[in-house]
Amino acid sequence: MSVTVQFVAPQYVAQMWSQVEPFIAKAEKHGGGDYNMDQIKMYLNLNMWWLIVVTKENKLVGALTGNFMSYPNDRVAFITTMGGEEMCNDDALNQLRQILKLQGATKIQAACRESMVRLVQKIGFSPRYMVVETGI
Repeated sequence: MSVTVQFVAPQYVAQMWSQVEPFIAKAEKHGGGDYNMDQIKMYLNLNMWWLIVVTKENKLVGALTGNFMSYPNDRVAFITTMGGEEMCNDDALNQLRQILKLQGATKIQAACRESMVRLVQKIGFSPRYMVVETGI
């Protein structure tokens, strides 16, 4: 059975939050403290970030959030959190590409830990550069 990837219109984020929160929370714990669950929810409700859900057999199996970044040559859909099952397969990626293309994106990017890089490489992502940090 295939998966269905769907964009959640901003006016429905509040209604969907209790269903997507566990998937987002699972991903957020690997975010390095850049944002917390309350901030993610706020960004979604203010339409600063977008929400996409993945279903299989009419059951929610995953969710991802992101925002758009505009560069001189590209409008990048940047994935900020991604959690759940069935997210890293060709069918889901092709649907995600179509959804984001309709929103004007020309590329999809994400920052992720090494284990996730290995997983998304299987569906066509390639490492572009590494992000490192230190406290001041």
